[in-house]
Amino acid sequence: MLKNSVTKTIGNTPLLRMTRLKKSLGLKSDIFAKLEFLNPAGSIKDRVAEEIIASAIREGKINAKTTVIEATSGNTGIGLAFCCACRGLKLIVVMPDTMSGERISLMKAYGAEVVLSQGKLGMRGAVEEAERIAASSDNAFLARQFENPANAAAHFKTTGPEIYRDLSNTDYFVAGIGTGGTITGAGGFLKKKLKDVRLVGVEPAASPVLTEGKSGSHRIQGIGAGFVPPLLKRELLYDIVTVSDEDAIYFAKLVASTEGCCVGISAGANVCACVRLAQMERGKNIVTVLPDSGARYISTGLFG
Repeated sequence: MLKNSVTKTIGNTPLLRMTRLKKSLGLKSDIFAKLEFLNPAGSIKDRVAEEIIASAIREGKINAKTTVIEATSGNTGIGLAFCCACRGLKLIVVMPDTMSGERISLMKAYGAEVVLSQGKLGMRGAVEEAERIAASSDNAFLARQFENPANAAAHFKTTGPEIYRDLSNTDYFVAGIGTGGTITGAGGFLKKKLKDVRLVGVEPAASPVLTEGKSGSHRIQGIGAGFVPPLLKRELLYDIVTVSDEDAIYFAKLVASTEGCCVGISAGANVCACVRLAQMERGKNIVTVLPDSGARYISTGLFG
């Protein structure tokens, strides 16, 4: 399989039927997980990063001397660093200092400059710092993943169609809400194809902005930004559920020990929400995404 750029290997990730998890928990429905940690830079955000950069180049917003700037909790920064490295572009990433050290090291490995914002200010603080840097820079492109339509478009063009191709009788699609791009894009595509499919969003119980209007600190990196993401189309959603840090970590470990997939904390949150559905609903096909690998969280003590 010859490729001229590693960016051409993004997407078309496997959809895994989680048979051992179903058996171990005695579930009534099947859970299917899209293995997004198999993307070339290791997460679902590779799709978003490539669409943001490629579309900006097509639109003349990025040239060879442009500095790309973005606020991220980690995975988008890694994806952007990877995509920028493939094109020889400079990247500055701003992220809260509470994110895992592995993420910082990976971005630096791809050649990105990493600026740490105060963790207590959450993603809002990182966004404000990224905007400040962009305003003081010449020829800068601010990716703005939380409001850039290319974010949701990436999932509408790729993730959604891939799920539909592999499982055209999907009953539920479950995804954590960070930027809202995955559930709005992939979920939006599935809603166009399957009128009865139900979209379920997941947010941290410790920061229930969407369900209770309250924000707080939590350990589920990648979701629960502390504000309502502009990209989120709430009218598409059937429900939004909350998952505790403890449950997210428990299910991340359970997926590793039952299915052999070492996944991150947000993947554990997604699977937790799916398991709740599979305990209540019989004979349904419940699809989710496993956004990244547990290898990015070793320093957090996720696996003991």
